[in-house]
Amino acid sequence: MNRITRRTLVLLIAGLLISVPLGGCSRREGSAPIGVAVEFNDHAAAAYIAQDKGWFEEEGLDLSACESYVTGMALASALARGDIEVAYICLVPAINAYANAGVPIKIVAGTHWAGYGLVVNPDKIGAVEDLEKPDIRIGCVREGGPVDVLLQKVIDGYGLDRDEVLSRVQRMNPPKQVLAIQTGQIDAAFLPEHWATTAEDFGFRMLLTSQDIWPEVQGSVLVVKEELLEEHPEVVSKLVGTSQRATDWINRHPDEAADIMARQLSVTGQTVLPAKAAEVAAKFEITPEVLLRSMGRLEYTTAVDPSMVQEVIDYMAEMGYIKSSFEAEDILDLSFVK
Repeated sequence: MNRITRRTLVLLIAGLLISVPLGGCSRREGSAPIGVAVEFNDHAAAAYIAQDKGWFEEEGLDLSACESYVTGMALASALARGDIEVAYICLVPAINAYANAGVPIKIVAGTHWAGYGLVVNPDKIGAVEDLEKPDIRIGCVREGGPVDVLLQKVIDGYGLDRDEVLSRVQRMNPPKQVLAIQTGQIDAAFLPEHWATTAEDFGFRMLLTSQDIWPEVQGSVLVVKEELLEEHPEVVSKLVGTSQRATDWINRHPDEAADIMARQLSVTGQTVLPAKAAEVAAKFEITPEVLLRSMGRLEYTTAVDPSMVQEVIDYMAEMGYIKSSFEAEDILDLSFVK
């Protein structure tokens, strides 16, 4: 097995399977609530905006059964449950859920490209190569998460000593990393937006964005369970159409979108999962100014490039984060994207 240990792969699979109950989604009747899981960040802006504007309700979609998650890996575990039918999730954990836990999902649209960054203490780090210094403390999410894949890409792209860098990585969720930045416990952090931009408020500098490391990489996607797709394609069509409407609106009204996202994330911050992460996230004020800067670092689009999805799948297999590569077409159904 390449790059990571067999034990790490087993832990990735176990973490995804642990919350899987027996049975699947029940047949939808009428306007029954749709089980939805979303990321607690501006990656899922289309979902938050559409919810705020009442556009899902206009389409007869009841998304009241909605849960927010701090990390994509936690969201992937929720997706494995039978009651979650739809997710706005980063591509990497979606691939993990499909390949490692066998969750029957299809990617039906994108939500954004890019959306990750490396932030550093400018007093200690002036160049990427400084990550190899023995006194540099690095924060990152758990193995197999989207920004962990970004970390691996940085190591490969800059020819860094993998063992040296990884030996000083402290694994923690995004709000906990920002708290560690605030309290001087780490010197560098690999973070998703909006957390990467939030770190700038505490004196850290954006050293690299995902555009620098992996241009046009797919960020997050809209996924649905295959059962929903097969039995209720009209629901999936409405979900994709509403996401497209919200995406177009975000791109036309960035200031107002940032205002709405600041309000939505601040409210959601009280119920975000896991609960311990929610307690840390609630410590930070999420302002429209931060959201505007952060959202400007993403390209909001429902488009998905199958060749880029394949590239991510192949890299994850090379790293050992999934058992083997597979064809991107197996996880894609882009027939609803106009």
